[in-house]
Amino acid sequence: MAKTIEIQSATEFQELLNNSRIVVADFYANWCGPCKQIAPIYEQLAKSLSRPKVATFVKVNTEGEGTLAIARQYGVTNLPTFIVFRDGSVVEKVVGANPKQLQTVVQKLSSDIENAAQGGSSSSSGSGGFTWTGAALPRGYIDISESIDVRGLELLNSDESTFSVRTLFNKSKPTALSKDKASTEKDWVESDTDEQLLLYTPFNSAIKLHTIQITSLPPEDGDDDDDDVPMRPKTLKLFTNRPHNLGFDEADDIEPTQTIEIDEDDWNADGTANIGLRFVRFQNITSLVVFVVDGDGDSEKVRLDRIRLIGESGEKREMGTLEKIGDQPGE
Repeated sequence: MAKTIEIQSATEFQELLNNSRIVVADFYANWCGPCKQIAPIYEQLAKSLSRPKVATFVKVNTEGEGTLAIARQYGVTNLPTFIVFRDGSVVEKVVGANPKQLQTVVQKLSSDIENAAQGGSSSSSGSGGFTWTGAALPRGYIDISESIDVRGLELLNSDESTFSVRTLFNKSKPTALSKDKASTEKDWVESDTDEQLLLYTPFNSAIKLHTIQITSLPPEDGDDDDDDVPMRPKTLKLFTNRPHNLGFDEADDIEPTQTIEIDEDDWNADGTANIGLRFVRFQNITSLVVFVVDGDGDSEKVRLDRIRLIGESGEKREMGTLEKIGDQPGE
C-alpha cells in the first residue's frame, strides 16, 4: 500500500483533509529522538492501512517553513503528536511516543477504514470505532465525550424503564436517520410528566467546553401512534461545576452559566443544533447540568437523540517551545 506523505504546506494539508475521508498526521521534528523511535511503527501502519481517498497517512515537520503554522493551528506542543481527522475534523489525539496507545487507536481505525472503503458509514455502535456527529466539529476541537464519567450520569423526568440516559452519548448514528428503521429499540430519550429535563454530566477530569451538539429527531406528524408527539428542545440553561444534579425549582431560581434559545433555523438536515458556548465561561469544567426548560411546540414531551460535547480534554498547555516526550532523563 501507499507510504506516508510528507506535507509541504498548509494548503496541501487542507486539500488532503478535503479529499480523504480519514487522515492520520504524525507531527514530528528532526531533532526529536522519540519521533525517530516510533517512526518505523507509523510507517508500517501507513503501508498496511492507506487507501486512496479513504485513509491517508501524513508526516508534518513542526519546524518546516510551510508547516509550522499547521502545528500551531492544532495546538501541538509536545512531540511526537499523532492526530486523526475524519471528514476534516479532529477525532483522536495521541501525545508522545506511545506505541501501545497508537496501535489501540489504529485498531479502532482499521474497521472504519475498511467500512469506508466499501462505501459504508464510518459511524459505529458500541465502544469501538469513531463517534457519529450530526455536524462538523469546530476546527481545533474534539469530541470529549470520552471524558464523561458515565456512572454518574443522571436524567430527571425521564422514564428510566423505557429510556436510558447513556443513550444520549451512544457513538452510533441515531436509528431515526438510518435507512433501516425496523429496530424496536428506542435509542433516544423523552421527557415524562412535562416537557422539562435535567441532565447531570460529571467528567473524569477538568475539561474546556466549546460547543454542544444536540440531535433531536421527533417523528413527523402521522408517523407516531402516540397522540402526544414529542418536540425538539427550545430553551436550555447550562450550569457548571455542580457536585450533583439540581432540582427543577432550584434550576428555575439560580443564575445559569449560559442560557440558550434554539431557533428553527438552527437545526440542520440531520436534526442537529450546533451550539457555540461562551468559551471563557466553560474553562476547567468538572460537571455540566443541562436544563431543558421547554420545547418548540405545544406538546408535553421533549425528545433528545444524541448529545456531543466538543472542546478540550484536560488542561491545554500554552503554545511555546515544542517539547519531546519519551526520552529518559539525561538522554
